[in-house]
Amino acid sequence: MSGPRRWPLLLIAAPAAVAVWSGWVGLGGLCGFGVIHPLPGIWDALRLNTAITLPVGVEAYGAYALGAWLTPGTPERARGFARRSAIGALVLGMLGQVVYHLLAAAHAARAPWPVVVLVSCLPVVTLGFGAALTHLLRAEPVSDHAVGKMPPGGENPTVQSDGPAAVPAVPAVHLNGSGLHPAEAEPFADELARGEVPSIRRIRAELHVGQPKAQEIQARLSALTRTP
Repeated sequence: MSGPRRWPLLLIAAPAAVAVWSGWVGLGGLCGFGVIHPLPGIWDALRLNTAITLPVGVEAYGAYALGAWLTPGTPERARGFARRSAIGALVLGMLGQVVYHLLAAAHAARAPWPVVVLVSCLPVVTLGFGAALTHLLRAEPVSDHAVGKMPPGGENPTVQSDGPAAVPAVPAVHLNGSGLHPAEAEPFADELARGEVPSIRRIRAELHVGQPKAQEIQARLSALTRTP
C-alpha cells in the first residue's frame, strides 16, 4: 500500500505561502526593512530587500521545528523544545499577519514603535532558536540505565537491566574493534545474526539518537555483518 499522496499539500501550501510572504514583506516595509546595498565598493549594483528575511527566517524555522517535533526517534529534550518553539513560531506568524493587515487596512505609513522593536528582533531570535534546536538534535545523552555499565577488561560485556539477570549483549556478533558500545548493537542482535543491517529509522527509534549518529551506528553495524 502506497503512502499518502503529497500533491494536496502543495495546493494547501501555495496560497498560504503567497499570503504569508506578502504579509511579512509588507510588515517589514512598515518597520523600516527595505532595499540595501550589501557590498558597497565591491559590487555596487547588488541590491537586497531585507524584508525577505522575515518570511524566510520565521516560517522556515517553524517548518524546521515542526519537522523535528513530528519525526520519530527525535531525542526527548529536542522534541520538547521543537514542540514549544514550533507552536510559538506558528502563533508568531499568525500575529504578524494580523498586525500587517490591521495596519494596511488603516492605511498606516509606518508601524508603531513596539511593533518595530519586536519585528527587528525576529531575525536574531530565529537564528538563536535554530542553532539551539540543531544542537539538541545532535546531542545524544545516554544514561547508565540505558546502556549498562562496561565491566573492566571484559570482552562481550552485558547490559544491566532491572530484571533478575543481565542480558547478554549480542552474543552472536563480536564487537571487538568495531567502535560500537554493546548497547548500540544489542537491540539488533537478531538482524545482525542473520547478516542484516537495521534501517536508519529503526536505529533512531530504538536508540533515541539523531540522524547523524544513527548513520554512524548503521555504518558500524554494516561492518559487523561483513566481518568473517
